[in-house]
Amino acid sequence: MFDEELLYYSLQRIATAIERIINNSKFIENSECYLLSPAGMERLESTCMLLLAVGEGIKGIDKMTNKQLLPNYPEVDWKGAMGIRDIIAHHYFDIDEAIVFEVVKNKLPGMLKTINKMLEEI
Repeated sequence: MFDEELLYYSLQRIATAIERIINNSKFIENSECYLLSPAGMERLESTCMLLLAVGEGIKGIDKMTNKQLLPNYPEVDWKGAMGIRDIIAHHYFDIDEAIVFEVVKNKLPGMLKTINKMLEEI
């Protein structure tokens, strides 16, 4: 069994980070926006830092629940979320802004919806 209070707290922190990424990226229209100015680069860097935190949090939840919780929510690519964390952490200079843009615009809203569902079910 696992500590539901700790799980809830961890999910809340992940949800907050995702909300921050989505909010900070609402004016990013395409991946090139990250590269066009110093402010765009800072936005890319801050987004990557938060994506790293999200991935690390998901890894922690997977470990905390003995890999039993996340498979109950197959609509999210949990392995991909943990994988992008590894790429950011270990291959920072190889980050592809187009992939970051794709994740932010097309993956994170669904993940946030699922995490909010998980919070309701705890």
